[in-house]
Amino acid sequence: MGELFALAAAMIWASAVILFKKSGDTIAPFALNLFRVVISLMVFLPLLALSGQGIFREAPLQDYLILALSGFLGIALSDTFFHRALNTIGAGLTAIVDTLYSPFIVLFAFIILGERPGIQQYGGMVLVAGAVFLASRAKRPEGMSLRTLLLGMFWGMMAMATVGLSIVIAKPVLERHPVIWSTAMRQVASILIMLPVALISPKRRQILSVFKPTRSWRYSLPGTLLGSCLALLFWIGGMKYTEASTAAILNQTSTLYVLILATLFLHEPFTQRKMFAAALALGGILLVTTA
Repeated sequence: MGELFALAAAMIWASAVILFKKSGDTIAPFALNLFRVVISLMVFLPLLALSGQGIFREAPLQDYLILALSGFLGIALSDTFFHRALNTIGAGLTAIVDTLYSPFIVLFAFIILGERPGIQQYGGMVLVAGAVFLASRAKRPEGMSLRTLLLGMFWGMMAMATVGLSIVIAKPVLERHPVIWSTAMRQVASILIMLPVALISPKRRQILSVFKPTRSWRYSLPGTLLGSCLALLFWIGGMKYTEASTAAILNQTSTLYVLILATLFLHEPFTQRKMFAAALALGGILLVTTA
């Protein structure tokens, strides 16, 4: 079940990335991330009530603190870094940097959780990472300076490192508590950090203006519902019900789905290189799921 959740998260997240790229043309990274956190929390709190779960449940203080730290790293920091990378170097180059996600998860799971992936899982990771790199390989866009390229890649690397660390440290807690409650707690911690930062910022009027309905909501609102609500639930569920390294490898296929969606909706050509990459990714998925 965890493997299916991880694959669903990848497919849904890919749709959200296309929408976030459109949103990033008019909304700053931190403002877009704050918008995502607020809207998603407005979804998760009623879900908690409908599922009969309260905001507070009988759990050790340590579990609350770990989920809070996970939310800070994986949402407040990582998603802001991600949007900054997306705006700086674009979706194609960001996709290349995103291949660091699986290695970071495997590394942190090895250090913190003591997970030991098998040969099949390592093989699957290599195939998927190779497929993603092959499919999304791109030359530096014309007019982009080397400094801009390196800066954007740095933000992307930081996004992958922080999101990887955030979910690995939370995995033991996720296994003890419901998915919706754990997800909501990470969101609550994020907003408790991000909202005060927005209010004391000299650009607070510009940041908070993101909540005023505009044409950009055509992309930011459905992107948030897909990426910060539905995909996030499946992502957490995948991490809860299977090994972190396995879920991460399957999550990595989201970049290939982005390429497919870009072909369908942005009219980018689906080349032989992309077809070969898709075949590699499928082979990697089969290795991981049959391990």
